Amino acid sequence: MRTLVLNAGYEPLSIVSFKRALVLVLEGKATVLASDEGNPIWSASGAWDRPAVIILRRYVRIPNGRAVPVSRRGVLRRDGNRCAYCGSAASTIDHVVPRSRGGADTWENLVACCLRCNNLKSDRTPVEMGWMLRSVPKPPHGATWIVKGMERGLPQWNEFLMPAA
Repeated sequence: MRTLVLNAGYEPLSIVSFKRALVLVLEGKATVLASDEGNPIWSASGAWDRPAVIILRRYVRIPNGRAVPVSRRGVLRRDGNRCAYCGSAASTIDHVVPRSRGGADTWENLVACCLRCNNLKSDRTPVEMGWMLRSVPKPPHGATWIVKGMERGLPQWNEFLMPAA
């Protein structure tokens, strides 16, 4: 069982094991906001519900440089596993500006691509091919990208992860 840890300002910080979460609660460093009532933890001195979401009592300062690292899996996930050129199912990634022409491995230069389009495009830019990108590639943002494991969240986490209106 995993537990979502929220900062004192309710922003997601990390995902920890329920054992680590219980230790934080018992040490008085966190408070349980939501728990898994159907699966208690038993000890010699009592029983506790497994914490699903905890909030820290003191605010933890987060460094500004919390950027999401570029990865093949991340690019495919960002683009919804759809080719940036034709919209079919993507299985590879493509450099918009080819590496041979100085294109970097950045969120802005990588897109999901199907094998057919990747082979056709080869060492050219989309402009040279007369192709248009279906969307402008940009770095992903939000808690589900910064905190590892958020994409497989638990139902108890939903009310704490809703985007601000």
